[in-house]
Amino acid sequence: MADGNAIPLLLGTFAVLVLLRVPITFCLAIASILTGIYLEIPLEAIVKTMADGVMNFSLLAIPFFIIMGEIMNEGGISRRIVKLANLFVGRLPGGLALVNILDSMLFGGISGSAVADVSSLGSIVIPMMEKQGYDREFAVGLTVCSACQGIIIPPSHNMIIFAFAVGSASQMTGGSLLVVSVGKLFLGGYLPGILMGFCMLAIALTIAIRRKYPRGEGYTLREGIRIFADGFLSLCTALIVVGGVVIGVFTATEAAAFAVLYAFTLTFFVYRETPLARFVKVLYTSLKTLAIVMSIIAAASAYGYLLSRLQVPRLATEWLLSITDNYYLLLLMVNVMLIMLGCIMDMAPLILICTPILFPVLVLKMGMDPIHFGIMLLLNLSIGLCTPPVGTALFVGSAVGKISIERATRGCIPFYISMLVTLFLVTYFPAITMTIPNFFMPGK
Repeated sequence: MADGNAIPLLLGTFAVLVLLRVPITFCLAIASILTGIYLEIPLEAIVKTMADGVMNFSLLAIPFFIIMGEIMNEGGISRRIVKLANLFVGRLPGGLALVNILDSMLFGGISGSAVADVSSLGSIVIPMMEKQGYDREFAVGLTVCSACQGIIIPPSHNMIIFAFAVGSASQMTGGSLLVVSVGKLFLGGYLPGILMGFCMLAIALTIAIRRKYPRGEGYTLREGIRIFADGFLSLCTALIVVGGVVIGVFTATEAAAFAVLYAFTLTFFVYRETPLARFVKVLYTSLKTLAIVMSIIAAASAYGYLLSRLQVPRLATEWLLSITDNYYLLLLMVNVMLIMLGCIMDMAPLILICTPILFPVLVLKMGMDPIHFGIMLLLNLSIGLCTPPVGTALFVGSAVGKISIERATRGCIPFYISMLVTLFLVTYFPAITMTIPNFFMPGK
């Protein structure tokens, strides 16, 4: 049988296993092993590819980012961020709804995780909103969708995964290794994340005025200064990571390690609300998350090797260009495809699978900037986090808010609009993504 039959085997096995709800690591690994056996590739080569995939220096930042997020999640940071956001927007109509969005913009920039945002901030803000008369569907939907800004506003370990995937994709196409600046990726996420946040603020404010949701509490000048000073220490975590990388003081790995030390000191020795013994739980939770992420990367490395061997990126490029060579129509097709995939798969595996396939056509053929491509990709996949049937943030939000997935989805509908508007603007107006990176890091 010709090698052409291996492509349906590789893609079809993966698709069937995903539809059967098999964990994504096993979907990638089983599809890779079966295809490797069919192609008579020694299993040792598949295993070696998996091992080589995780032995990459750029991935060393990921465990530090995960530990940093878990420490901040445990250390009373959420409550301080809520108070800080309340200080800025709490007195407006629907103050708590606006606080919820601003919380996510601030906390997402610290933890880089939508799920951490929903679980920690949602457990605080959703009961507060319901107590003040907010509809529970609205509260949960707002919390879930606003949390997805955490994927775009740096620092985010998904940006590290994308940078790794670009390097792998450039080698798959037979070219030299292309290194994407993590600092530029971080900076590229700011304006799209802020734009999404302001769109959500506008929608939430409109709904709050129409439904007559109450204003939040005010603070005296002395209270305001104390709350700002207390919350600013937490925000410095993100400033250390992004600022250190952009200025050139740290690599991304060094910045993440230093941020862990800062978060550890702040949580256990400055705020001192959490006993030091809880750090064991933080490490345990972090290791579980890290095991999932790294196993996905290992399995995706083998899958990517087979995609490259079977020339799937080249075939995908030829197929897409045979449909249309219009750059704008191509972007529309890619966005629709990514949103659909984001509805059925989680973010990390999609980054690792889609980047090698889309990178050749959008970046190498069409000349799209890799930073612009990365932010567009992450925006698409962040929408999938709050979209059924597999949206992780949506499931966590429904559990925290104690409502069904159907009701949580209804609550998300108004805010899907803001996410799609942001995606459209970021896709077709690259300056939104590229202005800040090009200003602070020109030529890098």
